[in-house]
Amino acid sequence: MSTDMSIDHALAPAPARTTSSRVTRSPRGSSAGVLDLLAAAHRGLTAAVLEPRAGRRYAVAHLAALRAAAAVLATRARPTGRRGPRSAWDLLGQAAPELAEWAAFFAAGAGKRAAAEAGLDAVTPREADDLLRDVETFLALAETTIGVPHQTSLPRVS
Repeated sequence: MSTDMSIDHALAPAPARTTSSRVTRSPRGSSAGVLDLLAAAHRGLTAAVLEPRAGRRYAVAHLAALRAAAAVLATRARPTGRRGPRSAWDLLGQAAPELAEWAAFFAAGAGKRAAAEAGLDAVTPREADDLLRDVETFLALAETTIGVPHQTSLPRVS
């Protein structure tokens, strides 16, 4: 399997499991959708490690963090009367205050991810590698927050 195929698989959207645009609370760790999101985050992180291009590595890792955040939101978020678009990072800081600093960190990197996805030279190899390690830590915290066992994500590449 080529690296691009692995990355495309990692970036494939998780299957939709709701019919409403409102977020609902599901039992801790019992939803198949939550586990699907965590699995997609792990696949994305693995694909990012294997990606040789720094910008693409950064973007794929950032999307893995977004999927982990979505898994937490699926277990913690409650519907609000507020309408209009809100980022997952804004919602995460409210739904899981213990992850608010992580939410702010990843929200700050969203513009850099968008630039990298657009093919701009916005990310250094060091930034991409640092983000990989940060996402691995965040994914472990997300799993702990949800109440599922953490599994090491990053393959060791020589």
